[in-house]
Amino acid sequence: MSVVGIDVGFQNCYIAVARSGGIETIANEYSDRCTPACVSFASKNRMIGNAAKSQMITNFKNTVHGFKKLHGRAFDDAFILAEQPKLPYSLHKLPNGNAGIKVRYLDADKVFTVEQITGMLLSKLRETSQSALKKPVVDCVISVPSFFTDAERRSVFDATQIAGLNCLRLINDTTAVALAYGIYKQDLPNPEEKPRNVVFVDMGHSSFQVSITAFNKGKLKVLATAFDPYLGGRNFDEALVDYFCEEFKTKYKLNVRDNPRALLRLHQECEKLKKLMSANSSDLPLNIECFMNDIDVSSRMNRAQFEDMCAQYLMRVEMPLKTALEQSKLSRDDVYAVELVGGATRIPAVKDRIAKYFCKDISTTLNADEAVARGCALQCAILSPAFKVREFSITDVVTFPITLRWKTPTEDGLGECEVFGKNHSAPFSKVITFHKKEPFDLEAFYSNPQELPYPDHRIGCFSVQNVVPQPDGDSSKVKVKVRVNIHGIFSVSSASLIEKQKGEGEDMQIDSEPMVQNEGRAEEQTKMQVDPEGQNQGDQHNDDSSFNSKEGAAGESQDPTAGGSKPKVKVKSLDLPIMSSNIRQLDTEVLANFVESERQMISQDKLVKEVNDAKNAVEEYVYELREKLCGVYQKYINEEDSNRLTLMLEDTENWLYEDGEDQPKHVYEEKLDALKRLGQPIQERHIEHEDRPKAFEELGKKLQLYLKFVDCYRQKDERFVHLSPEEMSIVEKCVNEGMGWLNNKMNAQSKLDITQDPVVKVADIIAKIQVEDVCYPVINKPTPKVEETSAGNEQNAEAHNGPAPKQAAEGKADAKGSHQTKAGTKEMEVE
Repeated sequence: MSVVGIDVGFQNCYIAVARSGGIETIANEYSDRCTPACVSFASKNRMIGNAAKSQMITNFKNTVHGFKKLHGRAFDDAFILAEQPKLPYSLHKLPNGNAGIKVRYLDADKVFTVEQITGMLLSKLRETSQSALKKPVVDCVISVPSFFTDAERRSVFDATQIAGLNCLRLINDTTAVALAYGIYKQDLPNPEEKPRNVVFVDMGHSSFQVSITAFNKGKLKVLATAFDPYLGGRNFDEALVDYFCEEFKTKYKLNVRDNPRALLRLHQECEKLKKLMSANSSDLPLNIECFMNDIDVSSRMNRAQFEDMCAQYLMRVEMPLKTALEQSKLSRDDVYAVELVGGATRIPAVKDRIAKYFCKDISTTLNADEAVARGCALQCAILSPAFKVREFSITDVVTFPITLRWKTPTEDGLGECEVFGKNHSAPFSKVITFHKKEPFDLEAFYSNPQELPYPDHRIGCFSVQNVVPQPDGDSSKVKVKVRVNIHGIFSVSSASLIEKQKGEGEDMQIDSEPMVQNEGRAEEQTKMQVDPEGQNQGDQHNDDSSFNSKEGAAGESQDPTAGGSKPKVKVKSLDLPIMSSNIRQLDTEVLANFVESERQMISQDKLVKEVNDAKNAVEEYVYELREKLCGVYQKYINEEDSNRLTLMLEDTENWLYEDGEDQPKHVYEEKLDALKRLGQPIQERHIEHEDRPKAFEELGKKLQLYLKFVDCYRQKDERFVHLSPEEMSIVEKCVNEGMGWLNNKMNAQSKLDITQDPVVKVADIIAKIQVEDVCYPVINKPTPKVEETSAGNEQNAEAHNGPAPKQAAEGKADAKGSHQTKAGTKEMEVE
């Protein structure tokens, strides 16, 4: 099982994998560790990643990028309306009111949801990781911004399912960075000691996030998070674009904003210039050839000018830092280190602002681009049963406070309670006790709409079903379990009806109105409210696990007059169904359709790739054969055949760029086979002519060697006297046959022209060289050892087979005398 972490950024994506040696960032087919978050659509297929980025200018209307922040948002959302003018592609209102993306695909107008587009990107990242790991990839951990709301997180989770991935956790960007930082630290304080507080600042292409995390040995706890979701590297790019648009309008009379293609080119050049200014404070040029109307444009910019024009954005850097520090209740002196990640933190002015605010040197020990993906891979390794990792617990926070509302019989008719406050620990479960006689609804929403970077503060409505009064007509006690799960998604996970057993006494709970856990209680009682769900793989947002009755009265308001001496009441728990509505999540049926659609598109892409490969193979063979016909193959083909083949190559080339431009795969394969039927014999004649002399020479040397051995045997050479005549006759016959075959083939081949097919192939000659399989064992048969033994033992089998080493030594000692040395014995053994 592979352990993979994916950082899906606004502009680029990174994949990290856990191996036995540590965490490794995977490179794609272009040997690039970052994959652009782009999807491009064409008449036959899709291009994703690097290939799609190359289409951003030539096919700008159908190349989708910058879609990360469209997740879970309505078409009429203020953010979508503000974003639309910046996008070269079209947005479309979906039936459910969300924003869809309209493109031209397979020669038809198609509208895709944001979940589908992200699913396509994740499918590509999955394919990249599988190619690198040479094994299937299913389990993963994916990063999301800490400010993503419930609707946005559910949308991203749906996208992972469309891509066929099993997302073990949606982890906040800054939490992943904190994990990548802390898990390798060997000098963290012990659990009972004061924690080490580290600030993580992440400014990416589109957003700015700050997290303050407390570290102890084997654990991290996020204390506070803050953010500016609309401040990032692209703001600085847009400031440069605005400046140069005005300059080119004055200098060259060009209205850049009227030309989407030119505007995209300017964006790319401004991004490059921004990066150069981060490393160089001198004047730097900006030159674009054939920018618009065949006009070349040029300008200059330096860092000081750049910082002046971006002053409004630099002023916004401090506010999230201040907010996070206030929420964590720490002072600047309590901060151990400030770690920077994210591409935009490389801007010197941003670095200076952060350093001045915390009054300390900032640290860049983490990889600014890959830290999030590495943290995701570590979290996946911790969650995966297939990987053993050092124990390290992670406690994240609830970014926005969550409130529940329900109907009551009071005057205002509504009751509500904030179940999770800001920066509450997560994942976390709580149990709320209600007293009801009939089914009731719980409406969940974010408490502070003004702080939410999302227009709709509603999370969803949860209906608790099958609630009935007690047999005596009293209200029934209903325990409802709410939780923020490992993905940061809120749900009402279970509800239980507590029934009094027949003949039992009254329940200790005497309040008739819903009683809710009091978060203002002592820390000891708050801990009792935790349900031990932990960070298990099955903690999915749609999992309705049953209520654990052992929680008892945890979190209930007890009757203050109830003494501890009262007997406990026996009750039985009955699970109640929960119906959810108004939750921004894809229906099961719609999700299944999207999964099937993605499979079909993958098959279509694969088919187009195979057709293109077949076409390219024909084109490559035409060029290669034509070049060699005028070169190394020229002397191996007669003039008539050469003219015929050249004409065929020209016809094939013309066909490729006319009628053969768009043909099925089998047509290209047939064309290639037809060419090879003419070209292959020439190639074989060339190879045979080059390799044949060496093969003939090697065979001749072998045969001469064995002839020499036969001659030595005939002359009674003492080295071969132990060989029998029958054995030597086999060798002699084999060698004579080989010599006859060799002379015959060499004579026949010498009579042929070089343009004719050879009478003998190199493979046949190599097969003849195997004559040594017959001759070698005979020629190298070992000489039997002759031992001096007593006359009575000369004919026994021991003399024939050779005595054991110890017996041989004793026999030699008897024959030569007791003064025979051990060295002398060894010499005789050698002989």
